[in-house]
Amino acid sequence: MTPVKRLRRHPVPEGVAEAHVPMMVGWLMEQVRDVLRQGDLGGLRGSHFRLLTSVPRGGINVTDLAAAISMTKQAAGQFVTYLEGTGHLTTRPDPQDRRVRLVVRTPEGDRMVRAFGARVARLERQWAGEVGAERFATFRAVLHDLTVLPD
Repeated sequence: MTPVKRLRRHPVPEGVAEAHVPMMVGWLMEQVRDVLRQGDLGGLRGSHFRLLTSVPRGGINVTDLAAAISMTKQAAGQFVTYLEGTGHLTTRPDPQDRRVRLVVRTPEGDRMVRAFGARVARLERQWAGEVGAERFATFRAVLHDLTVLPD
């Protein structure tokens, strides 16, 4: 298992009073991208995993998948087509409505989701080690609350 690189410290750009949230989130996403580049994840990007991890066991139609990941139906459809081509997804008729196609992960898609999950868990453990388990748990809870707030 490849170790995660030590968390980079970023200087706040000269003339900027303090780092803003998008800047800091961008720095954390660098860490996520580094984790994705380690080892063989089949050339898939974070956006591919965002979609792959959002496909439930029983499958989902493209319209609902797009809504779940805040993507247009057309963009989600393009991602699904790409991931079908790589062997990570397949589509099949919905037994409730034969006009609708369900998106389903293949065994290879499941394997990639597990590999991605293991890498993200390792990175989260590193972050928790950097700031302390309690502070990291609070950070994660706040992120969760911000992403599930009602409209």
